[in-house]
Amino acid sequence: MESAVVNGGVSFWLQQLPAVPARPTLRGAVTADVAIVGGGLSGLWAAYHLTAERPDLRVVVLEAERVGWGASGRNGGWLSQLIAGNRARYAAGREGEAGVARLQREYLDGIAEVVAVADQHGLQIDAHRGGNLVVATTKAGLARLRARAAADLHHGLPAGNVQHLDPAGVAAHIDVHGAVGGLHYPDVTRIDPAKLVRGLADVLEARGVVIHERSRATSVLPGWVTTAGGTVQAPHILLATEGYSGPLLGKRSIIPVNSSMVATRVLTDEEWARVGWAGLDCLSDAAHTFIYAQRTADGRIAIGGRGNPYRFGSGTGGDGHTPQATIDLLSARLRAYFPSVDTRIEYAWSGVLGVTRDWCTSVSFDRATGIGHTLGYAGHGVTTAYLAARSLAHLSLGLDTPHTTLPWVDYRSRSWEPEPLRWTGVHTMYRLFRVADWWEERQGSEQTCWIGRTAGHLAGLHD
Repeated sequence: MESAVVNGGVSFWLQQLPAVPARPTLRGAVTADVAIVGGGLSGLWAAYHLTAERPDLRVVVLEAERVGWGASGRNGGWLSQLIAGNRARYAAGREGEAGVARLQREYLDGIAEVVAVADQHGLQIDAHRGGNLVVATTKAGLARLRARAAADLHHGLPAGNVQHLDPAGVAAHIDVHGAVGGLHYPDVTRIDPAKLVRGLADVLEARGVVIHERSRATSVLPGWVTTAGGTVQAPHILLATEGYSGPLLGKRSIIPVNSSMVATRVLTDEEWARVGWAGLDCLSDAAHTFIYAQRTADGRIAIGGRGNPYRFGSGTGGDGHTPQATIDLLSARLRAYFPSVDTRIEYAWSGVLGVTRDWCTSVSFDRATGIGHTLGYAGHGVTTAYLAARSLAHLSLGLDTPHTTLPWVDYRSRSWEPEPLRWTGVHTMYRLFRVADWWEERQGSEQTCWIGRTAGHLAGLHD
């Protein structure tokens, strides 16, 4: 008899860690040099970069729930070179293509830097540089991958950092059933995201950073952050709430897009040999309704993708409970890719990621108000959080560094449409993507069908 799926509870990642007592809730009035709203990777990395530059700073972090409760404790666990944003939009900025190429180099360096920070502080984050295998199971998908690799090179990815694969080349990494080709990016590094976010919080507290949990910011004004239990007075306030930013920055500035994950039972060594997943690559595919996966340190497949992509009115959901229909969709993809092994699901969870109207990241600091923000990682948040938080920290300190002139600094996306247009547009886009995948597989399309192109243009994804 199959065991019941553990559904929700924030994430599989956090459930595997020992329970720890909650940090104190903010009570009364306190003062600080910098107040950071958000106890995920963005907020914690901002505190890390601030205290690296100025160890004397008094930094207070306010987290609405628990450290890592949002996307930072629920994501797929990839340190990736994928730039968060539409590169063509960035290239239209002040530095043009040179700025995008510089940002791409930052991402490649950032992967190694995050792992080095973890090693420096003794954080066991299960890091493994196995790369990213992107597999195509249709001819149209393979054409998209060829175009993607060409765009990567155009926008500054070094030639040695992407490799074209034929079916045998794919199987040498992971034996995905039905693969017709793929790409391999060698720099992508698997991690356990919950171990990173929780460990980083411990490092910061050792530096003197104060973290208050269950202290939701209800208003932010120049010099003041208010919660239900108290206030923080600080000349600098940094908002690092990503997909949860709507209440503070306006619901049309960013929308929370839902992504779900499942984790299988632990596979045996013999089953892993049949799958051919020895190199610990992170896995994704070329479908419009794409998946992302990793082989976990304890021997499971953790795989994610879009289910119900958006809740009306920019709802963010709760502790990660996932609809059965979404679990079934991800299970079906696993069975299709690995039909020779039992990929029974034992865990399921969901969370939200922040998406601006053109999918670009924005990092900004207003010297007049002392308020700054970083947001809009569009699902590429693990590396982006480290880099964008450094840009924000340096901006707030008034430093002139290469990180304060990256293309996302002071970038402005246009607002999302009001409801119900927002809900209708997002759901229409994802329905079109699903239809496009079905059509390309059924017809054996050589190129992306018009349905997929229409959905891509509606989303603003093309660069």
